[in-house]
Amino acid sequence: MDIRIKEAVDLFQEVMFYGTERVIKSIDDPLWKEFSPEQIQMLKLVSREKRITSSRLAALQAVHKSAISSRIKKLLQKDVIRFVQTEQQDRREKLVELTDRGKEVLVQSDKVLTDYIENLLAQHVNDEEIDQFLTIFRKLKDIIKADGVS
Repeated sequence: MDIRIKEAVDLFQEVMFYGTERVIKSIDDPLWKEFSPEQIQMLKLVSREKRITSSRLAALQAVHKSAISSRIKKLLQKDVIRFVQTEQQDRREKLVELTDRGKEVLVQSDKVLTDYIENLLAQHVNDEEIDQFLTIFRKLKDIIKADGVS
């Protein structure tokens, strides 16, 4: 095994775990008090997929379906998602989609997060490094999509 790949995986995981924790603790915005990081992540997934099943959400968030059911219930109460019926023969399957309020919450969340990360990176990362980061992550995204993972 190429030790550079192992180091890259380790670094990626460390940035994800500790970076998420730091961001959550550092961002002082009412929105981040109202919604958990898992709920924000779920809203992002719903936004990207447009309409999505709870089973798919559970797979993407790597949690049991009961955790997704609980998150869905809370997000329904906050009027940021709604259920829609599938247009296929199996009418029992419900899809989740964002409401207009859900879209507004995501726009606000993205702005708060982007502003925080921009300020953090401005102190430590130059434009060329940001471009390198983007190039690598775009390539990884393309590879993962080509491999059937989406």
